[in-house]
Amino acid sequence: MKVKILSSANQDLIDGYWFYEKQKNGLGRYFLDSLFDDIDSLETLAGVHQIFFQKYHRKLSQKFPFAIYYKIKYDIVHVYAVLDCRKNPSWTQKKMNKLDDT
Repeated sequence: MKVKILSSANQDLIDGYWFYEKQKNGLGRYFLDSLFDDIDSLETLAGVHQIFFQKYHRKLSQKFPFAIYYKIKYDIVHVYAVLDCRKNPSWTQKKMNKLDDT
């Protein structure tokens, strides 16, 4: 399957990059490399992950406390969000509800 990262998820990745880059120089790049590896794995693993918010599959990152939320449409994996799991679950729910119109 092909993987498409939507603009909402792209912004999440940028925000995560800057968060980690402020912690330590080079950590932001490591974050992106790790998350892109996780996202790339969806080419073969899409659909095996548990469904959250009644419609999004959630894949947990291997190295960072982040979750990748995606849907499969016509053999294309659409990545909607890449969110920090340390956030309040109600914040995550609100963020995902806003994406419903996408």
